[in-house]
Amino acid sequence: MSRFAPRHPEDVARLVESAVLGLVTTHDALGYIATPLPLLAHCDEQGAVREFVGHFARANPQLARAQQSSRAQITFLGPHAYIAPWMVRREDWAPTWNYQFAQFEVDMVFEPDRNDDAIRALVEHLEGVGDTSWSVESVGPRYERLIANVVAFRARVRGSSARFKLGQDEDRQTFDEIVAALGNGPLVAAMRRQRSD
Repeated sequence: MSRFAPRHPEDVARLVESAVLGLVTTHDALGYIATPLPLLAHCDEQGAVREFVGHFARANPQLARAQQSSRAQITFLGPHAYIAPWMVRREDWAPTWNYQFAQFEVDMVFEPDRNDDAIRALVEHLEGVGDTSWSVESVGPRYERLIANVVAFRARVRGSSARFKLGQDEDRQTFDEIVAALGNGPLVAAMRRQRSD
């Protein structure tokens, strides 16, 4: 196993759930086409991502093409940063880039009768639930017109790969120097989670 492989399936799920926006790419006789879409992940008992729920706007030209060729690739890029030489004391050290990346090969199933379910689930994920949370009811009668202009889908995962290049190859002193230079934030949190020592 690569030293840059995620340590646990939950690490990939955490990346997907925090990023939310995935790049959905399809291919057909006309070539490649891609759209960034907010996606909700469904995981199995081991924490591995098995399915995504999302929606396309009906006006998006990718929709008709994806309905004809439903195999897709979904890509997520997590926190990332250039790691500059000034961050490290070693004179023979070269710059690099730290990042989290996951991609999924999926089969898309379009479910226009589930538009309301897909939108409500996404809103609840992003806004939360409660008296002070925004809900689709806030839109009033216009909501029915809005959901008529989207098509919900489920994307069932056929295969996946992930690369979390987060300084696992650095010695402890260099790793600590990079962390100190980056400060607090999602990238540093991910680096610490993936460090095995």
